[in-house]
Amino acid sequence: MKLRDYVIRRLILSIVVLLGVSAVTFAIARIVPSNPARLWLGPHPTREQIARVEEEFGLNQPLHIQYIRYMSNLLTGNLGVSLRTHRPVLEDIKAFLPASLELICLGMIIGLIGGLILGVISSTRRDQSIDHFGRIFSITGVSLPSFWMGMMAQLVFFKWLGLLPVGGRIDDIVSLTHPIQWITGSYLLDSLLTGNWVAFTSVAYHIILPALVLAAYPFGLVARMTRSSMVEILQEDYIKTARAYGLRERTITYIYALKNSLGPTITVSALTFAYALVETFLIETVFNWQGLGWYSALSIMSLDYPSVMGITIVVASVYVFLNLIVDVTLAYLDPRIRLGR
Repeated sequence: MKLRDYVIRRLILSIVVLLGVSAVTFAIARIVPSNPARLWLGPHPTREQIARVEEEFGLNQPLHIQYIRYMSNLLTGNLGVSLRTHRPVLEDIKAFLPASLELICLGMIIGLIGGLILGVISSTRRDQSIDHFGRIFSITGVSLPSFWMGMMAQLVFFKWLGLLPVGGRIDDIVSLTHPIQWITGSYLLDSLLTGNWVAFTSVAYHIILPALVLAAYPFGLVARMTRSSMVEILQEDYIKTARAYGLRERTITYIYALKNSLGPTITVSALTFAYALVETFLIETVFNWQGLGWYSALSIMSLDYPSVMGITIVVASVYVFLNLIVDVTLAYLDPRIRLGR
């Protein structure tokens, strides 16, 4: 199978997945017992007001007509209007997404770098004390719930040690005395670009705990994947030949073994980034980090189904897109994948 045909096939499968996600999300949103018109109007609406809103949003039409209308709006980038904020869902997502991306990117950087280092060290010191510690540490990071780790981190570093703030993105007083100019929506980046060092320091202190908690899962996963791949590759004949030629062990480890073990690690890392977009929902709620997860939690509690549906579609699209990029990249690097071998 040619690479072009493989890409087309993966694109078609990705579209089918997104259509399935939209159908399931739409069905669940309609099954949940709620009255969107009442939620839109607030307390004590009249029957005439409810009827007018249902007519305006097409809520009085059959479900299949509502789904067709929803899909036609979705294809034009219209995710609907939030019942809670009365703003377009897409605008709300654009406003809250930068905060989540800021947290995810920092957490992923910490997790990937730390996981790679620990995985390499564990593989080169197999069955030694550092290897056992690394496996315990990585399994713990993958297994423990992120919300529990977040609360334990708050208990230790805020209440007991008093080193780091309990939550939020910036100190309230600092936000009033040194307001951050909105450029990208990332407080760290915006304060850095404008030279607002007081705000930058406060934001850096506030992001440490949630970023470390978010990094726990990719750290453990990458460490385990890197160790497993490295252990297998270090037993290959070309590695033994390189040692026989007298090459330095550092050169063999980082130039030959690590380079050839990065395929599975890259695949896991890309998909973990999409997973982190979902995992951050709990972390943002625990740390009061006003990002997309915080917005999603409020939308779920208020039964704001247009916002929940919009967020689900966005997260699913990111996951499918990253999966597609990984598949195409691996198929380009290894033709056996697109041949089904």
